Amino acid sequence: MIGHNRYKMMSCELEPEPAPNETAIYEIRLKGHMDREWTDWFEGLAITLEEDGNSLLSGPVIDQAALHGLLKKVRDLGLPLLSVNFVDSGQAKTQEAQS
Repeated sequence: MIGHNRYKMMSCELEPEPAPNETAIYEIRLKGHMDREWTDWFEGLAITLEEDGNSLLSGPVIDQAALHGLLKKVRDLGLPLLSVNFVDSGQAKTQEAQS
């Protein structure tokens, strides 16, 4: 295949990461409503029931390992995962495009 670029380059731009000594704030959006009693199971993240029938988990996550642990819990709960967003420390809510 002469003249055909078979492999495409991936972007090298990374998402902003918190400083190592800084706790990151994340928003995890799930399809369906869940009871607020799940707050303890989700390590104290706030649960917001949205008008569109989705649930928003939000709050501090100490590191990537803790984030992966939360995502395992989402999987175990069986609610479809819609999005995971890093929220800048000074920002109350992210604005995201829903697919």
